[in-house]
Amino acid sequence: MKRIYIGNMNFSTSEESIRELFSKYGQVDSVEIIKDKYTEQSKGFGFVEMEDDVAQKAISALNGKDFEGRRIRVNFAQEMPPRNNARNFLKKRS
Repeated sequence: MKRIYIGNMNFSTSEESIRELFSKYGQVDSVEIIKDKYTEQSKGFGFVEMEDDVAQKAISALNGKDFEGRRIRVNFAQEMPPRNNARNFLKKRS
């Protein structure tokens, strides 16, 4: 299973429209649009999970394409390192 990053999305893009777009290339296992925790407004990016063999096809076909008025960025998601927050900062200084 591969996790695919989708960036520069229209803020009104729905999970259903993303699922429909990626389904053209194979089975979509999950779709997640990242939203602001207070306003529930889309942050303009999200993730799709697909099988390994179709993920690369979807990325190649969709990266840089216009979707709902925006040129989306599509690539394999990368694991982000843990964020430094104030608590971690203070622990390091003492």
